[in-house]
Amino acid sequence: MLLLAVRIGLPVVLILAGFVLLFTTEGSTRWDGFAMCVGAGLSVALINLLFRFGARGDEERQAEEDARVFFTEHGHWPDEPPPSR
Repeated sequence: MLLLAVRIGLPVVLILAGFVLLFTTEGSTRWDGFAMCVGAGLSVALINLLFRFGARGDEERQAEEDARVFFTEHGHWPDEPPPSR
């Protein structure tokens, strides 16, 4: 639950806060606050996306290692039929 709050909730709240500042304040605070909040929200979203891409690489490496262990034990790859004897 906390992970979803950080991964999705935090960027959404920051971006919405930027739009609230844009429409409710006056002067330079309007544009500075908007840029700051929207930029921070997009940054958090991008960091989360890049982390997910990195984590997917770990899963692929683990799947490859599991396939190599299977090959060592059985003499064929998991996605190939066993050799006929």
